[in-house]
Amino acid sequence: MATGPPAAMVVLLEQLTSDFPGAPGRQGPGRLCFSGPCRSGAPSEPSDEEPDMTATAATEQSTTERTGARTEDAAGVITGARERIDALDDRIIGLVQERMAVSAVIQEARISSGGSRMNLSREMEVLAHYREALGKPGTSLAMTLLELCRGRV
Repeated sequence: MATGPPAAMVVLLEQLTSDFPGAPGRQGPGRLCFSGPCRSGAPSEPSDEEPDMTATAATEQSTTERTGARTEDAAGVITGARERIDALDDRIIGLVQERMAVSAVIQEARISSGGSRMNLSREMEVLAHYREALGKPGTSLAMTLLELCRGRV
């Protein structure tokens, strides 16, 4: 019985995190730099007031408890994958915010020229694009994006 994650999973995760320009620990396109933690509850620099948790047992226990894994190796894979997902989420949020800004420019131009705020045929194109790329859940995602981008002018 194997105690760690399958070797193929580890190799795939290493390829995903090392070959991508915005991978954790690297700077590149789509990688945002923040002066502090991006998320609430994100680890921060230790202060003098915080206790030093260097005991291996405490670290292993908290890591496996945090991840739900039953082995240290699996907890390590999960932790690394979650860091990657967090970085992807940060990029997605940034892209959504950029999309909202571009949409506001389009709406402003359309309204100032005497047109309507929304273009339903264009929204149908966006819905179809997401549905074709992601299936039925893509439609819901596109609806949420369109809702976020409406009425910002």
